[in-house]
Amino acid sequence: MAEKLIVPTEVKVCATCSYWDGERRVDPEMQVVVVSLSCQGECLAQEEQKPGLLDAPRHDDTCIWEDLSPDGSDGTPFVPAPGSVVDHA
Repeated sequence: MAEKLIVPTEVKVCATCSYWDGERRVDPEMQVVVVSLSCQGECLAQEEQKPGLLDAPRHDDTCIWEDLSPDGSDGTPFVPAPGSVVDHA
């Protein structure tokens, strides 16, 4: 069994980006993303494989990291943390 990591959705890593297509579980109620430590996925914006825990916004000038969409993966509405801003544009 692969080790899992729980990441708050506001942490800017690939696994918390709406453009990252990899294996993750989004918990909209707790506002966290659960991924394995070695997860890989495709950055749909850059069309490249990226590790889920890559701090891309800090290390890649071409990264256009975006908050996960307001809808959770199971259709449950995503409620932002108090004080956070969600851009619906």
